Amino acid sequence: MILGIDTSYYTTSMALVSDGGKLLREQREMIPVEQGKCGVAQSQAVFSHIHQAPRVLQQVLSRRGAAKITGVCASVRPRPAEDSYMPVFCVGESAGKMLAQALGVPFFATTHQEGHLAAARWSLPAPPPTLFLAVHISGGTSELLHVKEGKGRFEIKILGRSDLAAGQFVDRVGVALGLGFPAGPELERLAESVEQPEVKLQVAVNGLDFSFSGPESAAARLIKWGADAKNVAAAVFDNIAATLSKVIKAAALRTGTRYVLITGGVAANSRLRRYLTQHLSPGLSVCFSHPRYAGDNAVGVALLGLEMLNAEKGAR
Repeated sequence: MILGIDTSYYTTSMALVSDGGKLLREQREMIPVEQGKCGVAQSQAVFSHIHQAPRVLQQVLSRRGAAKITGVCASVRPRPAEDSYMPVFCVGESAGKMLAQALGVPFFATTHQEGHLAAARWSLPAPPPTLFLAVHISGGTSELLHVKEGKGRFEIKILGRSDLAAGQFVDRVGVALGLGFPAGPELERLAESVEQPEVKLQVAVNGLDFSFSGPESAAARLIKWGADAKNVAAAVFDNIAATLSKVIKAAALRTGTRYVLITGGVAANSRLRRYLTQHLSPGLSVCFSHPRYAGDNAVGVALLGLEMLNAEKGAR
């Protein structure tokens, strides 16, 4: 079995998959964030991962132990680019390498973004084609991607990106409304009863790049002026959905690719999913990661580790 490790900005995650690709167990633990704050410093996140990782490992191995682990895979940077770096991923990389060395098994390196794509692909009823468009929307990333699948990896070209991550947009508005962090689930509950919000946030798109900083500032002004919280919440998700719909359509025209895979923590939002399904179908084939595996997790990391292990065996 393969152990996957992902130490993203806000979640310590580990997962075990069998040699046949079956998920055996997974465990996640959020990094604590003080009430009223929109996050923590990288140094605090690193400290929290170091503190939480042994406990998460104990939980994920509680029923099976480490004796049958045949490989360890960790996400070592945010995305598959040489200049991509974030200190939190050093914790998972270091822990993974030490564990692999102690067990006498191979260590494999992947990236956080590829882990998201692999988990999303695995969670679908049917696998996507080998070439597809993807949208990665989370607390740290909002990117429109052109993706080619490979063995244990993805070739990723960034087509467009946002100046402010969609998850940050959601969290900043939520915290401004007095919600906890992360604010996504609570903000979604606020928006549930609103079909057509009384307020609207302007979509900001330039080619395939897009902006959530302007809409976030506009939402902050609405809150300051006393706008109804439910309407603001609905307007936030509608703005994200309308923005993504516009750039996805443009990317499909530019690339000729008709399949779109949407993942990342924000992709679990039901209002967003309904909007994009209605506005992109039937012209495009739109698929979403299962909500449980849209957010940060180590399942995709473990699955990519299995693919790399099998490729290594096949090359011998």
